Amino acid sequence: MGLRALIITNAAGGINTEYRPGALVLIRDHINLQGQIPLVGPNDERFGPRFPDLTRCYSKSLRAIAHSAAKELGSNLAEGTYVAMLGPNYETPAEIRYLRSIGADLVGMSTVPEAIAAAHMGIKVLAISCVTNMAAGILDTRLRQEEVFETTERVRNQFAALLRAVIPGVAAHVA
Repeated sequence: MGLRALIITNAAGGINTEYRPGALVLIRDHINLQGQIPLVGPNDERFGPRFPDLTRCYSKSLRAIAHSAAKELGSNLAEGTYVAMLGPNYETPAEIRYLRSIGADLVGMSTVPEAIAAAHMGIKVLAISCVTNMAAGILDTRLRQEEVFETTERVRNQFAALLRAVIPGVAAHVA
């Protein structure tokens, strides 16, 4: 189909205590703890190699474009490592302590399968997380799905503006 770049967005829990709800964070790497991978089964070599290298799954050049776009909008983007869990539940405080100890900054239930499939096909990936809440045990409060919705509503315009600023640069980069 000619697709050369993919922009993935998600809502994520913040493990890194430097993040706050509403922060937009570029994913620079991931940890897949979902127990599944989209490449299982027969491989069609037309789409990519049997064992794709995920060392550069998240494009450094596309992240640079996003940083530049954010700066033009008067904001900064952090970068972090996203861990994908299967869900559909929030993690426990013990799981979050474990995830932090293995290098995770963000936690969610999506993104990684799509990024793996795209990388398999040689498609450049840019992934942006919106920290919608702090992960379990980071704060002494219970997790509420309403907080996720409230945060996404609060930052919706900022996130949309970033995407509008990023898309032309990504399109020009992969043209």
